[in-house]
Amino acid sequence: MTSPASVLPAPAAAPAHRDANVLRWLAAHTASLVGDGVYFVALGWSAQQAAGPAEVGLVMAAGAVPRALLMLGGGVLADRLDPRRVLLGSDALRCLLILGAAAATALATPGLWALVVVALVFGAVDALFVPAVGALPPRLTDPDQLARVTGMRTLSARLSQIAGPPAGGLAMGLGGPAAAFTVAGVLFALSLPLLLSLRIRPLEPAGPRGSEEASGASRTARQDLLDGLRYIRRHRLIGPLVAAGAVCELGLVGPLNVGLVLLNAERGWGPAGYGCIVAGFGAGAAASAALLAVTGWLPRAGLVLAGTLALGAAGFAGLALLPALGPVVALAVAVGLCAGTFGSLAGTLVQTACDPAYLGRVTSVSMLAMLGLAPLSYPLVGAAIGAWGAAPVFLACAALAVLSVPLVLGPAAVRRAELPRRAPRRG
Repeated sequence: MTSPASVLPAPAAAPAHRDANVLRWLAAHTASLVGDGVYFVALGWSAQQAAGPAEVGLVMAAGAVPRALLMLGGGVLADRLDPRRVLLGSDALRCLLILGAAAATALATPGLWALVVVALVFGAVDALFVPAVGALPPRLTDPDQLARVTGMRTLSARLSQIAGPPAGGLAMGLGGPAAAFTVAGVLFALSLPLLLSLRIRPLEPAGPRGSEEASGASRTARQDLLDGLRYIRRHRLIGPLVAAGAVCELGLVGPLNVGLVLLNAERGWGPAGYGCIVAGFGAGAAASAALLAVTGWLPRAGLVLAGTLALGAAGFAGLALLPALGPVVALAVAVGLCAGTFGSLAGTLVQTACDPAYLGRVTSVSMLAMLGLAPLSYPLVGAAIGAWGAAPVFLACAALAVLSVPLVLGPAAVRRAELPRRAPRRG
């Protein structure tokens, strides 16, 4: 047994933006995200060639079902295993699946149900991938660098959303669906050697509950899942943040993904106008991610969370009240900046406060609200706008999102939360 005196503290990691280990992980993550974008283009166009518009929607939505059903189980798996191993396995499975789809598409035009099967399997693998992504950063760097890593990861996601669909469209134009599926599979394959090269640091549990769980090899997956849910409910910081994020997503995701299309049609701004609004959101969110990636720290994080949440919800309501495209785009930039800051800060606070034994399950619950529950509002938002117009629906949804502000301002643990900050070196 090692004596306490012989245990030396690990040396401080380099700042995340100069840490080769973090940069390798970021490159692997970016390759996977761009591959996602190319895959969805290939899947959509393959479905369009095989069936009609209604069936295209069926294929594109099919992957959300296993993702929602299995997400919590993916969180349990990420906590039971090394999250890097889960990422390696999921990216390897995605690579084999998509390269198999490329080969099948090259030999014959795939039928509708073959594409549904591809989407279902891809969604199931995604349920493993997403929680593992959330559980990995604390194993790569020090707690005071997690805000910077979150900013870098968010910026990577925004840039991937810009690069993925055009890359998929170019591949489709040059070689059809088979070429696009091949590009996606190659991008997933590129992430594998980068993930293999990562140096993973062991994490000590933050409390006795984590220690008990780490030693409980005989525990069932159901027990692990219930323990994770109880952990979130009882945690003074994580519980309110997860609840606030879920309420905000339920209020804003439907109007963002469905309502903006209908608002744009209602105002007659055309496809270019819609593209400008969406680009404004993306630019604001990317700017917030870049700010956090560069600074690595913001003061009074809990109060900034509440402020950006309230301002973002109010700005979102204003989108349906402004009559001209220019002010709407400018407001979209501001809303994206607020939403990006809130998401990055909340994610960083959760990662720094969470016991490592629970981080995969906490991530899975957080992402379930975004990827599983929020899409359920899409048909409701569409029907409501068809009945009453965009402005009342945007106001009602923004009011729902504002309900998350008391969840942030109420608990003292959230209101007074601060990001960890590295102490300056003494000469």
